[in-house]
Amino acid sequence: MSSSINRRQFLASATCVAATAVAGGVLSAGVAEAAPSTYTPDWNSVDQHPPAPEWFQDAKFGIYFHWGVFSVPAYDNEWYPRNMYDAGSNANRHHIATYGQPSAWPYHNFINGAEDLAGNTVKFAPKLKSAGGKFHPDEWAQLFVDAGARFAGPVAEHHDGFSMWDSQVNEWNSMDKGPGLDLLKLFSTAVRAKGLKLLVAMHHAYNFTGFYEHVPAQTDPSLKKLYGQLGSAAENQLWFDKLKEVIDHAQPDILWQDFNLRAVDEQQRLNFLAYYYNQAIGWGREVVATYKDGMNGKGEVFDYERGGPADLTTPYWLTDDSISSSSWCYTQGIGYYSIPQMLHSFIDRVSKNGNMLLNIAPMADGTVPQAQKDILLGIGDHLKRFGESIYGTRAWTAYGEGPTKMGGGSFTTPHAGTAQDIRFTRNKAGNVLYATVLGWPGSSLTIKTLASDRINLSSLTSVKLLGSTANTYIDLPAPAQNSSGLTVSLPSSAPYSAGAYVLKLAFSGAIPGLRPLAGAVAFADVDYTGRSAVLMVGDHTAADLTTAGLGPGMLSSLRPAPGYRVIGYSGDDFKGTSWTFTADNPDLRVTGNNDRITSLRVQFNPATHFRITNVTNGLALDSGGDVASGSNLKQWTWDGSPNLQWVAEAVEDGWYKLVNRTNGMVADGWGATADGSAARQAPWNGGTNQQWRITHRGGDRYSIANRTTGLVLDGGGDVSSGSLTKQWTYSASTNLLWTFTAL
Repeated sequence: MSSSINRRQFLASATCVAATAVAGGVLSAGVAEAAPSTYTPDWNSVDQHPPAPEWFQDAKFGIYFHWGVFSVPAYDNEWYPRNMYDAGSNANRHHIATYGQPSAWPYHNFINGAEDLAGNTVKFAPKLKSAGGKFHPDEWAQLFVDAGARFAGPVAEHHDGFSMWDSQVNEWNSMDKGPGLDLLKLFSTAVRAKGLKLLVAMHHAYNFTGFYEHVPAQTDPSLKKLYGQLGSAAENQLWFDKLKEVIDHAQPDILWQDFNLRAVDEQQRLNFLAYYYNQAIGWGREVVATYKDGMNGKGEVFDYERGGPADLTTPYWLTDDSISSSSWCYTQGIGYYSIPQMLHSFIDRVSKNGNMLLNIAPMADGTVPQAQKDILLGIGDHLKRFGESIYGTRAWTAYGEGPTKMGGGSFTTPHAGTAQDIRFTRNKAGNVLYATVLGWPGSSLTIKTLASDRINLSSLTSVKLLGSTANTYIDLPAPAQNSSGLTVSLPSSAPYSAGAYVLKLAFSGAIPGLRPLAGAVAFADVDYTGRSAVLMVGDHTAADLTTAGLGPGMLSSLRPAPGYRVIGYSGDDFKGTSWTFTADNPDLRVTGNNDRITSLRVQFNPATHFRITNVTNGLALDSGGDVASGSNLKQWTWDGSPNLQWVAEAVEDGWYKLVNRTNGMVADGWGATADGSAARQAPWNGGTNQQWRITHRGGDRYSIANRTTGLVLDGGGDVSSGSLTKQWTYSASTNLLWTFTAL
């Protein structure tokens, strides 16, 4: 783990690939398929492994910890073993001043024990409380239970190459050196004794693929092993052998791996997956393997480091985050996120179809600082009281609403929400909707998502506020629905103090289908019921539909968002007979094409004019009227003028042309490649400079990228009406996001 910019850049491509592969929102578990009776080490076999079993989707919250030899210096971060050798770095200067030159006082002194320059003995040697020390794994496990975690476990090996178990393949282990304890065994026993699933985290792929690049070449064979200098064949074999030991030693329910798996030999990766899955069959357990890169992503769960998607995403996913922004391991002066930041980001992730794995940073002697306990217990307080809205729930059609946007990829800071922010979950039976408000809203709350033009609430039987203790409720008056939303009357003041408040909406049958703001929602049953999936703008093959939880031939009803159309095809890859839908269709049997749609395309309806509005400034994309070819595009306050109205017409392969209603010209990138270049307009000529990729970025927001320049349309920030529309390299800025409103 690291918060360094290099790490962010390294993982960016993996995150983008995953986000592309899982575009859209899941509303239910995927289509269940029978797992093989045995696995062979090839992708065709291991890809059949069910990635996220029911227990994992029910669990929602886990805890792990960066604790090891790197905790001893308590400086910089968990990459101290690397950075101490990087001349001129903060860690290097600190190491020289405290211990001496790394060439004379190497990292393995923290393992074997040595004196610093002040004459103090330093060593990773935590002692159990029963032996007079401060380390008590049972107390840690109880803390995890009190925090509401359903799975937990250690970082069994970080990039530094020190194994926290009684290893037979690596002499640099916690039994033979350092504390003289089999730490993995101690944690496994303590965690399982509390009824939690066991997670084991392994970070050792980076040990020999870059972590120790500043360490001088070693001559001692044992030190070569520690510092990742054995050579490619031996290192790749050792990578697998360590995993095999961990699997046999601890039988983990979740085997979590950090980045740079793609640098490991592919066959060894396959050997690991097949071995783990086959062992789990023997144990009679469903297991989870996670990845950040280097896997096909079909039999494993993708992990967003310190982040998550901006919207509902499928398949089921995981994020690992830490209670500190400065380090994953304990350091002197370590800072922490607030309880609301951690709690609200957790609720947001659950609403988007994910789990959260939260890291804590114990001190080298085994002490968990009180400030870290407070954060965990703050989350635990919410889960103890309102856990029914989290545990065992599933994502709904929409994840939520409100001004606070969270996620959008890896390395996105956790945010505290407001009383205007709402996040949704539903029970597995599909007849209860939970609306969690990230603050007390006052005497009434209007849930805009539940407006009368989006959902029929005639089957709503009750709305209750979850009480201050589990399984207690406060009855609320019947709510009022109109085109602005569902307005719920609440007590005049908060009846208790909480980090978030939960409304429970019960229905006499299935929760009614919601008309989406963008894309379409497809349902397995008629009348917008049964298994369902949000399908955003783009092409969806048979495999994509299966991933989203609706296999080929399962669609029975359909709700396109206003201004969108769905083209269904009888064959895969958009072949065969096709049908086009531009409005709600509660029963595809009427047209005879239910159970026949194998692939489909979700597009903007070329018969609809849109207002294209910048998210930051609220101004609409403006042609300027009947202007000359080559004129710059501007932005203007919306006034209904046809100058501000556009058609998004599909061209080919997911590219669109944007046609202005007044002058008939199209938006044109003009071949510019520099950030800040103006976007222009010209008569349609079919060139790639006039083609745009409209990419969903969460909610009803899109980026609009030019095919020639690769740049996206840029509102420029909080600018005045009449300002130019520019082009810019895509980033997380809302200046680069736009909404499409059907007129």
